[in-house]
Amino acid sequence: DEGMSEINTLIDYYLENAKILSDTMEGLGWVVHGGTDAPYVFCELPESMGTSSWDAFSTILEKTQVVTIPGAGFGPGGEGYLRLSAFAPRDSVIEACDRLKKALA
Repeated sequence: DEGMSEINTLIDYYLENAKILSDTMEGLGWVVHGGTDAPYVFCELPESMGTSSWDAFSTILEKTQVVTIPGAGFGPGGEGYLRLSAFAPRDSVIEACDRLKKALA
């Protein structure tokens, strides 16, 4: 029972991080998938970012020092998306979201 309780606490923690990431990206006008049953958020690239997930990755890294994962790394169907991971301390997720809001708004 105690072990399951700890596991559920961790799951809840990372899913809340995913919600913070999703809310941030949706607030910036991005279409977001996932993040409700897994701690990964897939974001469709808006027209302003172009269609290359590698280019979007580079732009965001240069402007915000926030690391995303280019969708192209998941195969041809992933192109046009970025993946965000919620596996980070809460304060790091909040800081990343603040940087994204400032740079991409």
